[in-house]
Amino acid sequence: MQLGKTNLLKVTKLTDSGYLLEDEDSKNILLPNDATTDKLKIDDPVKVFVYKDSDDRLMATTQKPTIELEQFAYLQVKDINKTGVFMDWGISKDLMIPYAEQTVKMQVGEWYLVFMLLDEDTNRLIGSCKENEFVFFDEIDVKEGDKVDMLLYSKTDLGFNAIVNNLYKGLIFNSNIHKDIKNGDRIQGYVKQVREDGKIDLLLEPLGYKKSIDPTTETILNKLKENDGCIYLTDKSSPEDIKEQLGLSKKAFKRGLGSLYKQKKVMILEDCVKLISI
Repeated sequence: MQLGKTNLLKVTKLTDSGYLLEDEDSKNILLPNDATTDKLKIDDPVKVFVYKDSDDRLMATTQKPTIELEQFAYLQVKDINKTGVFMDWGISKDLMIPYAEQTVKMQVGEWYLVFMLLDEDTNRLIGSCKENEFVFFDEIDVKEGDKVDMLLYSKTDLGFNAIVNNLYKGLIFNSNIHKDIKNGDRIQGYVKQVREDGKIDLLLEPLGYKKSIDPTTETILNKLKENDGCIYLTDKSSPEDIKEQLGLSKKAFKRGLGSLYKQKKVMILEDCVKLISI
C-alpha cells in the first residue's frame, strides 16, 4: 500500500475499533470506525487514503483528501504552533508545513498553494510552499494549442499564476481573462506558448476562439452565462433597456442576437433569450 495515496484494499476482519484491511502483499492497516460512514463486511473492496497518525502509525480513512502525495492544492491554514503550520486537507488529521518549507509568514484562515511530499528524515507526509522546487522548467511535454489542467493560485498585476498539469508553472495574462476566475479554481485551459524560461503562457479559450466570435456576440453570451442562461431582452426591447443591461446599441444587439440564433446557441422566446449551448 502507498502512503499518501488512495489505495484499493480488502476487508479481512471486523473489530471493535474498526475494520482491518489488507493489500495484495498481505500488509494490514486499520480503518477506524470514526474514519468511515460505510457499513462494510468481510471481503468487501474499499478505497481508502493511507496516512500516519500522531503516533506514527499507518491509518486508513474513506475521507477524500484535497491533496495526495506529489500533488499541488490550494489549502487553508487551520492552526499554527512552534512546530509549524497546519493545513485543512479534508481529513481529520491536519497536514503540517514545517517552517523550513514556508516562503512567507502564513496566517490562520488564509489560503496558500501547497505541494505534498514525503519527508526523508521522518518518513511522514508534509506540505511545502516552495513550488519552484517541485515544478519542471525543462523537457516541457505540452505545446501550443494543447488543452491542460490548471490550478490557479496567485493573482498578480500581470494576471493569474497557475500550476499546469501538476508539473509546470503558467500565467494567464489579464488581457486574456474574460470571465470570473479566482485563486483555488481548478479549470481547464489552453497553451498559448511555452517560453524559453520554461514557463507557459495560458489561455482560457482555445487558440483562435477570439477570431471566431465578435465582441458584440461575446457580450451577449457573457451576460447569458452570468444570469443562469437567460436575459429578459428581445429584438423588440427598447434601446434604453438594451443599453442598460448590455451596454450595446439596439442595432448591435439585434445583429449579435441574430448571429447566435443562426449558430443555434440561443432560443428567442416572447419575453427573453435563453442559452442553448456554449
